[in-house]
Amino acid sequence: VNSEQTIFDNFQRMTIQESPGSVPAGRLPRQKDVMITADLIDCARPGDAVEVTGVYTHCPDISLNIKNGFPVFSTVIRANYVRKMDESDVTEDLTDDEIFELRKLSQDPKIADRIIASIAPSIYGHKDIKTAIALSLFGGQAKEVGEKHRIRGDINVLLLGDPGTAKSQFLKYVEKTANRAVYTTGKGASAVGLTAAVRKDAVSGEWVLEGGALVLADRGTCLIDEFDKMNDQDRTSIHEAMEQQTISISKAGIVTTLQARCSVIAAANPVKGRYDSSVSFFENVDLTEPILSRFDVLCVVRDAVDPLLDENLARFVVNSHSLSHPSESRTSKLAEANEAPVLSETNVELIPQDLLRKYLIFARRTASPRLGNVDHEKISRLYIDLRRESLSSGGMPIALRHLESIVRMSEARARMHLRSYVKDDDVNLAISVMLESFFQSQKFSVMRGLKRKFFKYLTYYRDDFELLFYLLSRLVRDYLTSHGTVTDDSGEVTLEIDLADFDARAREMGVTNTGEFLSSKAFKDRGFSVNQDTRRILKVL
Repeated sequence: VNSEQTIFDNFQRMTIQESPGSVPAGRLPRQKDVMITADLIDCARPGDAVEVTGVYTHCPDISLNIKNGFPVFSTVIRANYVRKMDESDVTEDLTDDEIFELRKLSQDPKIADRIIASIAPSIYGHKDIKTAIALSLFGGQAKEVGEKHRIRGDINVLLLGDPGTAKSQFLKYVEKTANRAVYTTGKGASAVGLTAAVRKDAVSGEWVLEGGALVLADRGTCLIDEFDKMNDQDRTSIHEAMEQQTISISKAGIVTTLQARCSVIAAANPVKGRYDSSVSFFENVDLTEPILSRFDVLCVVRDAVDPLLDENLARFVVNSHSLSHPSESRTSKLAEANEAPVLSETNVELIPQDLLRKYLIFARRTASPRLGNVDHEKISRLYIDLRRESLSSGGMPIALRHLESIVRMSEARARMHLRSYVKDDDVNLAISVMLESFFQSQKFSVMRGLKRKFFKYLTYYRDDFELLFYLLSRLVRDYLTSHGTVTDDSGEVTLEIDLADFDARAREMGVTNTGEFLSSKAFKDRGFSVNQDTRRILKVL
């Protein structure tokens, strides 16, 4: 090599990888090395979304030359231009007609209920989990305080419950629906696999930085299954990523900070396999208070025996299997879908998954809700009452972070409506989600007392059908408790509920007209019927 005619220049080797949201199911993201020089050096950090323009060429691979004893070439991209992408780039694929359709969809007054019902529609019930996941997908508004301190807008959710309660299925649904989602498991991910790793480059021999799952999920969602199976050392490594949403690295001479602006949805199992309601929340989980306080919503799922719920669940599963059989032609399914809208178990029209994905992307891009003229005093009083009760009840620890969580969830619900401001209805729903999370983490003996104390805060909008189904389930449970399961001559158990008693209790809950509910398809699908002669509601078990 003639050193006089050789041009020496600074260069940097960067590895780019396909975005997790753009990779088809079942395929690994592809990687390619990029050579950048001159002023392009340090133009991006691990986890950034970039668009690279360059020349696809080859260069000698020194390490393989030495190993194999003959010239070996590897392919690289010599970059001419590197552009950092932001959230505005993901909406470029939406046409004007699609944007018009999405804005028209947002005008539906029940759009929030439709979105919640459309989260994992193949899973029956679990409305609290679906609500928490929907709020997490839309997220709140991140804030910069004095250009120095950043307050996160992403909502973290922990699903804790008995085996077989569809926790992992919820995570898999989010992986397919969210724009950018990275799925990992507690056993299969170490601390460096979640945050960032430092390894030695084979070509230059220098230490290079590789981003982990939280870095790759920047501006998206990181899904962690079997969260309780992680080592304590690995779990503490994500403390900074969950609150400050940055990852600080100081290894092998590399000192830097990576962005991890993502929401975390994790699933865990109780210590003894099943959740024990007779002991406190901390005795059921093997998680420390610092990590629990970083979750905005805790969803405790119990596999309790409920005759009415079990029957509805069994009927729902059987119907799902019969409608999803592969032998049915696609054209017949499409014809059935076009004849009538698909309804959820709460009688709300569902949103197709593709349309929901576009709506989610569009909402995060365009809606920036602001906390305006809402009842600030109500939020402050709730926080004070929750703090006082959390110290004595031994349930979920309430910290100042949970006050911010109420604000974030209020903004997320406003974003579902594509609004630029937060209404009292949004705050009421956020308070109900926070209180439900607080109640579920309590002992069974203190849960009822807490519900009576905090009933004044639960003034949020609920669907009349949902209220009436809840009332009906209570009446069925009372009937079974008092009468037992007495069979008739045909061997069937027939429940009879007085219609006048049902109407009276419905009026106490604020529902004056039950006629539409009693004649609805959802009422009949659950096996109920009305005998107008005897004025009784009948159900055959």
